[in-house]
Amino acid sequence: KKLYEKTPETVVLYEDEFSLSNTATVSYQWSARGKQPKVCCKQRRRERQTVFGTVNPLTGQIVISFENKGNATTFKKHLKKVVKSFKGKKIILILDNVRYHHAKRLKPFLSQHANHLELMFLPPYCPDLNPIERVWWFMRKKITHNRYLESLEERKAKFWMMFSHFLHPNDQLKNICVLIN
Repeated sequence: KKLYEKTPETVVLYEDEFSLSNTATVSYQWSARGKQPKVCCKQRRRERQTVFGTVNPLTGQIVISFENKGNATTFKKHLKKVVKSFKGKKIILILDNVRYHHAKRLKPFLSQHANHLELMFLPPYCPDLNPIERVWWFMRKKITHNRYLESLEERKAKFWMMFSHFLHPNDQLKNICVLIN
């Protein structure tokens, strides 16, 4: 099968999702020998949202969607946003094998958009082949590691402050997406 015809109208994108929570994570930092550093004192309640992201590694442009959970319905909603963001382009979307990426409920939508949206799946257990994994690593390093925030809304605000300028092509995300061999 011919994967795709590379033309100026074709764009290769990578998609993945992760859970954003109000939980701070401990990362690299100095501490007394044998003492586990603590980031926070009291956490009100555990909050979590699924974040869908699609990146164009050649331009650094990203499309983000927040949802209460990841499933076929919310994934389809994100796909609609991606199609709208790259209107007029043939989209080759490379993604992992999460179960709802293969859901029967997506078939009508994928058939309707078959001329300009094609899903290609990575081999199982190969997150290193997906450049958006580096974007999520960069985000966690900047807004979750060693940083306590009272609520998920505060964490989302930090996320949007960081990612708002990545909604358009930019060199910073482009550099983060570079595959390192």
